Amino acid sequence: MSRPILEVIALTASDAQAAQSGGADRLELVTDMAADGLSPAVADFAAIRAAVDLPLRVMLRIRDGFGPGDLDQLGERAAALRAEGAEEFVLGFLTPDGAVDLPAVRAVAAAVAGCRWTFHRAIDHSADRAAVRAAVAELPGLDTFLTSGAAAGVDAGRQVLSGELAKAGEPGYRQRILIGGGLREEHLPGLLAEGFDAFHVGGAVRTDGWAGGVDPAKVARWRELID
Repeated sequence: MSRPILEVIALTASDAQAAQSGGADRLELVTDMAADGLSPAVADFAAIRAAVDLPLRVMLRIRDGFGPGDLDQLGERAAALRAEGAEEFVLGFLTPDGAVDLPAVRAVAAAVAGCRWTFHRAIDHSADRAAVRAAVAELPGLDTFLTSGAAAGVDAGRQVLSGELAKAGEPGYRQRILIGGGLREEHLPGLLAEGFDAFHVGGAVRTDGWAGGVDPAKVARWRELID
């Protein structure tokens, strides 16, 4: 059995290098955490790609909230990132009433055809997460749901996560569950014992929350805990 995945949010090349040295398996690349993570500039992606040899999942999100904004602009950003070498992505869009915005998700997924991608925590803010899963489950490339089980985080979503893990392999539940959002060290023993095998951290491995950079020692601590 392979070891659990540790994915770390990186905003800069120095973040990426610190995460790699601490033992991260994969990075999620974003900018502007005040808006909960938007697409990085192509130049920033290129700098990070040159700095590390980890898999990189790049956020495709150009506005705060879960609406897609300008789909043409999103498609152009996706094309530019792919041209620079991006191979994995993160995306997910909702309508104002909390349903999955399937036309937008399909359009952006088509723009990254052939790439693997994560449906991010928009699912935790949806009106019906089972409906979201059913709607997007068969879209090409989707291999992961990033989720805490609830908008308020892992503490609130723990039972939902357990229920979804119990359905693993069923239609709509074949993708990997990547747990992130309010995840703390004390959650790990129970989650690992239950069979979860992928974890996503951001501020928890930084020196001063989002004001500081990634701390390789903190990443190494998480690596030790999940191994």
